Amino acid sequence: MKNGVDILTLSATPIPRTLNMAMVGIRDVSTLKEPPCDRHPVRTFVLEYHDAIIHEAIEKELHRNGQVFYLYNRVETIHNVAAKLRERFPDAVIEVAHGKLSREKMEEIFYRMSLGEIDILVCTTIIETGLDLPNVNTMIIENADHLGLAQLYQLRGRVGRSNRLAYCYLTYKRDKSITEVSEKRLKAIKEFTEFGSGFKIALRDLEIRGAGNILGAEQHGHMDAVGYDMYLKLLDEAVREQKGETVQEEVTCQVDLKVSA
Repeated sequence: MKNGVDILTLSATPIPRTLNMAMVGIRDVSTLKEPPCDRHPVRTFVLEYHDAIIHEAIEKELHRNGQVFYLYNRVETIHNVAAKLRERFPDAVIEVAHGKLSREKMEEIFYRMSLGEIDILVCTTIIETGLDLPNVNTMIIENADHLGLAQLYQLRGRVGRSNRLAYCYLTYKRDKSITEVSEKRLKAIKEFTEFGSGFKIALRDLEIRGAGNILGAEQHGHMDAVGYDMYLKLLDEAVREQKGETVQEEVTCQVDLKVSA
């Protein structure tokens, strides 16, 4: 639409392609590391799903008059999950939120959440961004091995938004053999819990998923054909040419130095 537009992108965890663009000089990058006052890092647990542990976690939060996000990312069976929770916690107010609800219904639910009228919200990843509910300080995620690393980090950021200690339980099915990539994701999200760890999470995501094709939709692009080091070298030369730097002179100078040596 217009040449020379300045763009500022804000992200807790830049996607691998964007992060790689910053690292090779196509974009500038700055990081904010100082957390808000009176915040505590979210205590994160990665474990097999166990009814007793989940029940205790929810009960503990409700006992201190807090609220709970229970994330189950399948709309088809999400009401079954809510029904089971209602059996376990008959005195709690439990609602369901997902992307197929009307805008008016969604607004009503989150307004009631903000007022503290809902104790447990069974929801999909629709809560991933844009919510600031300081009284919600426990999150349970079923089948966390199905979610991406940056996505898990964003979801965990929905709790711990006050001076209360918050808890996030990332669960996977019992006796299930999870993939190597999923195991790396869960290990990383458990490892990086301190404030300002979003950049480290993004770097690990870059290692796991690869940098992607900078100018296209494919994940690998032409990088497989020439190798990562050569790809970055060619990319660096192209960036310098666009900036008006004389790449060829530098190469000639290096050759002259080698001959002299």
